[in-house]
Amino acid sequence: MKRLILIAGAALLASTAASLADGDVDKGEKVFRKCKACHAVGEDAKNKVGPELNGIIGRVVASVEDYKYSSAMTEFGADGKVWDAETLTAYLHKPKDVVPKTKMAFAGLKKDDDIEDVLAYLGQFNADGTMK
Repeated sequence: MKRLILIAGAALLASTAASLADGDVDKGEKVFRKCKACHAVGEDAKNKVGPELNGIIGRVVASVEDYKYSSAMTEFGADGKVWDAETLTAYLHKPKDVVPKTKMAFAGLKKDDDIEDVLAYLGQFNADGTMK
């Protein structure tokens, strides 16, 4: 049983890494401009209307200190859910489909390539905002 869990975990990490590798960091930086009004990344990132997104990939949902999440987002992450590539992809496509009543007003990204690119861009930031 432990071996099966380890294999499944390794497969999940490999698929997450593969999906991030498919994106273009430079294009993702351009797509992220749509997000900058509400979110920040990098060493000096601060919470804005939305939380800072350093280390978002692999981070526990609704876990940024000093940010007041909506009750819907808090409930969504209550069981320790993590922002992996699959969850972020669904959320970035249509946030309100994934977390109904989220306070995020953004309608979502329509193009799968844009989502892959922005995930590649965000994936290069450590939790402290430094580059990987």
